[in-house]
Amino acid sequence: MVVRTYDEELKYIERINASSYRIKIGFQPNMNVEGIFYVNNHLEKLLFEELRNSCHGKQGGFLPGLKQIANVAALPGIVGKSVGLPDIHSGYGFAIGNMAAFDMDDPASIVSPGGVGFDINCGVRLLRTNLFEKDVQPVKEEIAQSLFDHIPVGVGSKGVIPMTAKDLDEALEMGMDWSIREGYVWAEDKEHCEENGRMPGANASMVSGRAKQRGLPQLGTLGAGNHYAEIQVVDEIYDKLAASTMGIQETGQVCVMIHSGSRGFGHQVATDALAEMEIAMKRDKIVTNDRQLACARINSKEGQKYLKAMAAAANFAWVNRSSMTYLARQAFAKQFNTTAEDLDMHVIYDVSHNVAKIEDHIVDGKPKRLLVHRKGATRAFPPNHPLIPADYQSIGQPVLVGGTMGTCSYVLTGTDQAMSETFGSTCHGAGRAMSRATAQKKLKYTEVLDNMKSLGIAIRVASPKLVMEEAPESYKNVTDVVDTCEAAGISKKCIKLRPIGVIKG
Repeated sequence: MVVRTYDEELKYIERINASSYRIKIGFQPNMNVEGIFYVNNHLEKLLFEELRNSCHGKQGGFLPGLKQIANVAALPGIVGKSVGLPDIHSGYGFAIGNMAAFDMDDPASIVSPGGVGFDINCGVRLLRTNLFEKDVQPVKEEIAQSLFDHIPVGVGSKGVIPMTAKDLDEALEMGMDWSIREGYVWAEDKEHCEENGRMPGANASMVSGRAKQRGLPQLGTLGAGNHYAEIQVVDEIYDKLAASTMGIQETGQVCVMIHSGSRGFGHQVATDALAEMEIAMKRDKIVTNDRQLACARINSKEGQKYLKAMAAAANFAWVNRSSMTYLARQAFAKQFNTTAEDLDMHVIYDVSHNVAKIEDHIVDGKPKRLLVHRKGATRAFPPNHPLIPADYQSIGQPVLVGGTMGTCSYVLTGTDQAMSETFGSTCHGAGRAMSRATAQKKLKYTEVLDNMKSLGIAIRVASPKLVMEEAPESYKNVTDVVDTCEAAGISKKCIKLRPIGVIKG
């Protein structure tokens, strides 16, 4: 293995413009395509510091994000570029905030669980209401407590949605259609959900008994880590037409954002697949730069099994967020002594940011069917794309970008430039700036909670000592992230939201 100095490494990295850099072929062995990453002046410092530390032997844990982008560029069947979005940070195999697309017509092309993540279909859902801040401020502590009482949170939390093994198998294959059939959500909810809340190809029989055992008690639970339910207020509107189309009329309007995924179920699906793929790689003589990039040919037995199990996990996550939607509506209706319908608690949109999906794109001027891996990346399709809801055709697909606890979140819209540059993808959140272990050492949970209260935010947490990991100081500035995406043309700012109530595990 060639060991290069930091200055030698920099020769492979070239600025394209104010918001992006190119990673040249040769930065890591066997690269098939170049890498690209989007950053502004503030965000680039973290990535380059991470690379410098690795050259000096100080990098612990995962490889630096820039190396991971380049290692993904060496995977068989990749087309276009390996893309790093502004919220990128080191992760398992793929960096979080890394997306890549693989040619479905190339028999060598692979699918990699490291390109999806362990929390399959971790994603964000945004509900609007017809309430305003003046309606909620006097009772924000009560409504925060009500949400906390209704939605099970924390490590090992168990759901209140009754499930049998048969129910689970049906939910895994039906997705939100199961939630609608069981009366947990409104029929129109799925119209504002990626894939209509039902991933095609899901097959419950491809999922291990262990994954089902872990998932059965967890439907309708928030979990811990960076997952949350927030009561948010519209703080700024950048695109009045797009916001109005989503039912957001003016600043001060109250929304509810839910960020969660497939819990232990998805984690087990990924764990099972990685073990099987390590064996398949030896059989099919697939070599990667990093053992964490375990993968299988898309059309192999292992590749197909994973895609069917992953789709089932994606459906689990949509049912999970739907179940929490049901509970959030109950909490608000009870607090305001009315109905969720009268509160206009409609789903604005629901997006995934950890998934691999078969999509049609143009590559080198020709239509191609691709398997697009988005890990910590959000689909951002432009106006008039057939896969976005009819009522959003004129504005483009809503993109939900969750911020850090106590700061702000954003609603963006997709663009044509995203289709040509990033296979219709943009950022997903703020992205970590400090590891969880470092945050635990540097911060005090009492100070984090006191800071939230000083900002006027009602907070309820199941595990107070875990909040250091999620403190704003642990993350990049989400405004830098979305501004970079807008400057690069891969998404457009629409709405800024600030939290007044936070529910966390």
